[in-house]
Order: sequence, then C-alpha cells, then structure tokens
Amino acid sequence: MLWFKFWLDTRWRFLIGLTVLMCSAAAMVFTYPSVRELLPLAAPIDVGGELGRRIREAMEVSREYRGYVWSQGFGENLAQLGTLFAVLLGTGGLVSGGATLFTLSLPVSRRRLLGTRVGAGLGEWLVLALVPSLLIPLLAPAIGESYSVVAALVHGLCLFVVGTVFFSLAILLSTVFGDVWRPLLITLSVAVGIAGLEAFADLSRFGVYSVMSGDTYFRTGALPWAGLFVSAAASAALLYAASATIANRDF
Repeated sequence: MLWFKFWLDTRWRFLIGLTVLMCSAAAMVFTYPSVRELLPLAAPIDVGGELGRRIREAMEVSREYRGYVWSQGFGENLAQLGTLFAVLLGTGGLVSGGATLFTLSLPVSRRRLLGTRVGAGLGEWLVLALVPSLLIPLLAPAIGESYSVVAALVHGLCLFVVGTVFFSLAILLSTVFGDVWRPLLITLSVAVGIAGLEAFADLSRFGVYSVMSGDTYFRTGALPWAGLFVSAAASAALLYAASATIANRDF
C-alpha cells in the first residue's frame, strides 16, 4: 500500500522525466552528424578565460562520437536535466499536501514511511539515470556510430550516485518544510550554486559535476571511486538527518 501510494504521488514526475531524458538522449545522438560537419567552421573561434578553455575542450573531444556523448550528454544535458528530476522526485510526499495526517496515521512507524518514500524515489531515479544512458548505444548504429554499453552503464551509475545527493537533500528539506516549493527551490539553488562555484574556481575536473559526468572514467578508464564514496556518504548522512527530523517532528 505504501509503495503504491508513493508511486501515485510521484508517477507524473517520473514519467515526464523519463520522457524528457529519453528525448534529450535521442536528440543528442541524431544531431551528431550535423555537429561533426559544423566543427571545422567553429575552429577559428577564440574566446579567452575559463569559458574559452571549456569551449575549446568541448569542440576537441566532440570530434569523436565517444567524446561528443560524454561532453554534451553526460557532461551537460543528462547531468542538468537529471539533477532537476532527481530533486523533483525527492520533493514532498510526507509533511506536505492534504494527505499528511492520513499518511502519518497509518499503523507504521515514521521511519518506515520515510524509508518507503526514499526507496520508491530512488527506484524511479535509478530508472531515469540508466534508461536514457542505455538508449545512446541502442541508437548509435542509426547514424553509423557505436557506443559501449559498459560505458553507458558506468556514466549512468555515476549520474545516479551523485544525483542521489540532491535527491536526499530534497528529502531532508521536505521533512523540515510543510510545502513543496521551498525544498525544491533551495535544493535547485544549491545545485546551481555548486555548478557556478566549480566553473569560476576551475574545479571542472575535480568537483561534484566532474564525478557525475564520469570525467575520470572518460579520460583514463578508471572509476572516480573517491568521489562516488563521498557522494554516497553525503546521501546517507542527509537521509539519516531526514529520518531523525521526521521522527522528532510534532504534527
């Protein structure tokens, strides 16, 4: 019953997210031939500073399909959209909305309620992270290219593990605030702030979004174990804090 309730609460966010992410992945694949033709025309463009370095690097790696997928897909589109939908899946569901008193009156503990809510959301988020990623190697032959299923899984799992941090922060804030907007806006502000800090401080290869994109795996073939471990630990800490908050809150 609980699983079904939380599925009903989040099903439209999940289905819309899956549709948007799959369309984004498909569009990225089918635009590659056009991008490849335009790259020689963009080569003379010279922009200074960190922005210029990023543009030049993106152009260079995009000369190969594997680099294009990593740069535009896992480094940009899927990472940004994935973070958005991870936050949406983590927002609300326990102390917000008209069904709060009914939910809390059920003959189960608050920790179990939270655990079921988290489990349902993480299951949906795992599907959102992996299915669009696996669509890339599936569609690649349609444009005369190939992409490793293993690489798609690795990048998808990196997206999932790091995105879970933002999901968990949204869960925590949803146990603090009684509306859906503040958890959503605060978590998205944190995500945007981290992205801006990494860009201005030139942490693009060592920051949160570097781990999310699987930068180390793309460049060296090695998984970013340290970053993944820190992300998993941060998610666990946030969910523990959410559990303590919901257990001690008065309604």
